Amino acid sequence: MPIYSGVVKTKNSDTLSDKLAQLYKGITETIKSYQPDVLSIEEAFYGKNARTALLMGHVRGVAMVAGRHAKLDVHEYAARKVKSSVTGNGAADKQQVLFMVKRLLKLKEDPVTMDASDALAIAICHGLNYKLAQLGI
Repeated sequence: MPIYSGVVKTKNSDTLSDKLAQLYKGITETIKSYQPDVLSIEEAFYGKNARTALLMGHVRGVAMVAGRHAKLDVHEYAARKVKSSVTGNGAADKQQVLFMVKRLLKLKEDPVTMDASDALAIAICHGLNYKLAQLGI
């Protein structure tokens, strides 16, 4: 059962630097509140839209810096690895991932957003892969 799941909201009218600052603040506040041991994040993706990939790079960087400033180990997972870990299919769509996240975590309701569902999937992926690595598998 997840302890917490959520998203950091920004306004469309905010500048990129303001959005990134709000993201950093939201992540650091969440880390302080819940004191996790690690931060798991999806690896950079190479999509057709260069602008989206660039913006996601900024977001990933902010998240990783927030984690490292809090002295967390930061683990990155490829999207296919996350999907495969959660659904058994590295090409699963977002609805399949959502379905399995909800089922694996025994959630009564869907996560607040698809981004929250993806974050929970990354957490599940880390938990499974970390445990397997400890077992030498």
